[in-house]
Amino acid sequence: MRKRPHYLAGFGSVVWLFVVGLPLYVMLVATFQSRADYAANGPLGLPGNLTLDNYVNDLDNGFAQYFLNTVVVTVAVVAIVLVLVPPLAYAIVRGDGKATGRVFRLFLLGLAIPSQAVIVPMFYLINEAGLYDNLLGVILPTAAFAMPVCTLILSGVMRDITPELYEAMTVDGASPRRIFRDLVLPLSKSGLSTIVVFSSLQAWNGFLFPLVLTQSSENKVITMGLYDFQTEHGVDIPGLLAAVVLSMLPILLVYLFARRALVQGLMGVGGK
Repeated sequence: MRKRPHYLAGFGSVVWLFVVGLPLYVMLVATFQSRADYAANGPLGLPGNLTLDNYVNDLDNGFAQYFLNTVVVTVAVVAIVLVLVPPLAYAIVRGDGKATGRVFRLFLLGLAIPSQAVIVPMFYLINEAGLYDNLLGVILPTAAFAMPVCTLILSGVMRDITPELYEAMTVDGASPRRIFRDLVLPLSKSGLSTIVVFSSLQAWNGFLFPLVLTQSSENKVITMGLYDFQTEHGVDIPGLLAAVVLSMLPILLVYLFARRALVQGLMGVGGK
């Protein structure tokens, strides 16, 4: 039987496409126009003379350094999470005593504490440690606030591993370290991909910690570097939007390649 077209659903899809596509069109078209052309044509006007000067000027005027600093922060945060979270999640899943459960619940209190609530004591702590205006002073608290969610995700994935597999390796004489290396890590690849994507998103899009814990232009990250396009004489909108496009491309590529693992890990089915 031939199915009748659903006109209401089609109309809703067109409206949704318009709502999503129009801002993207405005952003992308503006990046290929000069400030004069953008002022003359407006945000919805068709571009006349296309140019890449906005991207070139962004990279020449310090945005490349901001981009590099953001890459350093993101890679360091992901590395810390990958080193600390898998053994922690494994200890939580395989721990026998009540103390393990209590420590896990205490650790998960980090989910209920927003970073805005502790930013003032965090500032004093980082300052006393001599890490103010240092990328390490941004990396450590960012990784700390990403770890509770990552631990929750990865422990859920590890719980999906059947107990029979643990018992089989234990009968074969495998030590806990070998079980962790040869059994748990290979079966937790989707969970590991999830925490990589989540922690990289947290680090790449971080704003509060770089705002409070850094000051010099040498240690600025992308989210802080966008302020450079606003001056007392106005805002360089084409240059600002070009910087936004440059800043979102890497993390967008990471998400596109790992979105399936991210959804599976958040649903708690990654280990099956």
